[in-house]
Amino acid sequence: MKPVVIDASVAIKWVVEEAGTADALTILKSAALKAPDLILAECANILWKKFERKELLKDEALMAARLIQQVDMEIYTARSLLEAATELAIELNHPAYDCIYLALALQNGWPFITADSRLLSRLVQVDATRFKDVVLSLADAAAII
Repeated sequence: MKPVVIDASVAIKWVVEEAGTADALTILKSAALKAPDLILAECANILWKKFERKELLKDEALMAARLIQQVDMEIYTARSLLEAATELAIELNHPAYDCIYLALALQNGWPFITADSRLLSRLVQVDATRFKDVVLSLADAAAII
């Protein structure tokens, strides 16, 4: 299986039915998943927000968290990615927490798959051609994996 970095925008779709869920499940079944430890906090936060917006019941949010915990995904510490992520955040003028995923991908030569339209748009806006073969939208990745 091909190693790929995924972010919380992909992982949450494994446990919450929404646009892109089918593509996210394809990635889950077909790739060797890698992510910084930040993904766990981000998934918990997304589940909390979905509970607050009444999109999920408490039991559903807790079950979703348990399911994400059980996914076979290699987790990397964000500590070693801090400087690279900060540099990327400055270069892209984009939040550093998203750049931690990108830094992990770049550091290891792995593709980074995201469903984060804001990040994908930002990369287009800054004409970041050096990321063209690194960052893939969820839909594009599901079509080629």
